[in-house]
Amino acid sequence: MTPDRNQETIEDLQYKGLKIIQNKACFCFGMDAVLLSGYARVKRGDRVLDLCTGSGIVPVLLSGQNKAKEIVGIELLEYVADMGARSAALNGLEERVTIIQGDIKQVHKLVEGVFDVVTVNPPYEKKNEGLQSPNAYIEAARHEVYIDFNDVCKIANRMLKCGGRLTLVHRVARLPELICTLKKHKLEPKRMRLVHPAPGQEPNLVLMEAIKDGREGLKMDPPLFVRNTNGEYTEEIDRIYHRNEE
Repeated sequence: MTPDRNQETIEDLQYKGLKIIQNKACFCFGMDAVLLSGYARVKRGDRVLDLCTGSGIVPVLLSGQNKAKEIVGIELLEYVADMGARSAALNGLEERVTIIQGDIKQVHKLVEGVFDVVTVNPPYEKKNEGLQSPNAYIEAARHEVYIDFNDVCKIANRMLKCGGRLTLVHRVARLPELICTLKKHKLEPKRMRLVHPAPGQEPNLVLMEAIKDGREGLKMDPPLFVRNTNGEYTEEIDRIYHRNEE
């Protein structure tokens, strides 16, 4: 069943006046999407492709950097893609941000040319593993129902130019698989950062950048702590969220 548009809300991202449309009947964006947009290296004039874009949160946040020439988001679910397109329009981004509804396995038929950067916040759980949701929209966002990580890497390789950058966020528990799959598709891991809920706690997320046809050599960035020992957000998280900016 298509979600009710009357349940939509508009969230102020508190960053350069940007806003995002959300619906609790769908999967709402979380911290991982914000961390992904903060970790992606986008240079002036780059073309950026965001896979599994959902409501378009990563393209909208990246637009605030005013570097990318073009940002394209691909989303399979029609209602969610429409919500993302309306978010782009709400922010007056139609000339730079395009949200396309379609199967990312066929993305080469949906967009032309190659990209400098591909970003992706993919489903974390393998199909039929972990906690299942009766909500088809949430289930598709959480589990590899329609696409798995091997598909993501295959698509990224096809859509990136030589030397292009794939930036992703995923669960640390799948890190060995991530590295092996990236290398299988000639996407060489070059930067990696582990995200810890707090000091003394094990990391639960990993941010990674891989280069198409890149040379071997991985740089480990300093760990990122979400909260300090007092339970408050760290200064770096505040910076990534652009808090306290005028």
